[in-house]
This record gives sequence, C-alpha cells and structure tokens, in this order.
Amino acid sequence: MKIRNIFFLFIAIPLFAFTTVHKFYVSVTNIEHSTTDKALQITTRIFIDDFQRVLKERYDLKEELASEKDEQLVDGMMQKYLSKKLKIWVNGELKTFKFLGKKYEEDVTVCYLEIEGVEQVSSLEIENALLYEIEEQQQNLVHVKINNTRKSLLLVKENDKGLLNF
Repeated sequence: MKIRNIFFLFIAIPLFAFTTVHKFYVSVTNIEHSTTDKALQITTRIFIDDFQRVLKERYDLKEELASEKDEQLVDGMMQKYLSKKLKIWVNGELKTFKFLGKKYEEDVTVCYLEIEGVEQVSSLEIENALLYEIEEQQQNLVHVKINNTRKSLLLVKENDKGLLNF
C-alpha cells in the first residue's frame, strides 16, 4: 500500500505542476476612422482585475469595478488613467480623445473613446503604456482600420510606441 501511495505521488505531482493557469497580460485597442463622423473611434479592452488593480494603486479606488456605486468617480479615474497612458498623434499632431463611457463584458472592461475633427489620416502614431507599472510582461495590441486598410502593432514596455502610415 505504501509503495502504491509513493508511486501515485511520483505520477501526480508532475501532472499538477503543469496544470497551473497562466494569466495573459494583454490589452487590445481598436482604432477606426469614420469618414462620416470625421472622427477616430477607439475601443480599448482591459481585463477588469488588472484595471481594478492599477486604479486602486494610482487613485486609491475603493470599490469593485463591475459593481461600482459611484459611476462618475470611476469614469473620471478611467479617463484620467487612459489620458496619461494612451497617446495618439494624427498626421504628426498630438490629439486629445474624449472618454465616451465603458461597459463590462465578462472579465473585460471595454472603454469607448473618440477623437473628433479627423477628416483624413495619412499617419497615426500610437503610444500605449497601459498597465506597464503593474505588470512587466504586459503587451498592448493596437489594431487600426483606416480607408479599409488594416494594420496592427504589438507594443511592449521596452517599445511602447509605433508609427503607421496610410
């Protein structure tokens, strides 16, 4: 019986060692130019737990994001954080985006942003430093669609800025 238990441990321990869940540290930002609205429409997806953690550390957020009580306070914190960490230059000019709102989808916060007054885009420079202060392995994907042309960037802490020409 003892030999069987020891045998079981030698088999079971390695199996359990490889079953731990690996968390992905990634945000996804989609930018699309609307010729009708003359605007860049932006959605940013960030895992709720990561966004919660960074807002707590930076702005002393006290409540859970998905069950927030003071929506205006949380929206203000999100806008402030995103404005500091996400920068967009259109045709060489730094633009300011407007925070339109957010929603929660399962374990992700989806933030809606817009840059108005953009008639055409020949170049887009994006700096995305979201969540680098809480996670070294953070990766920020940026997908852009301008004039039916799709381009993407993978930004990391050591290289958090990219230029796309259209």
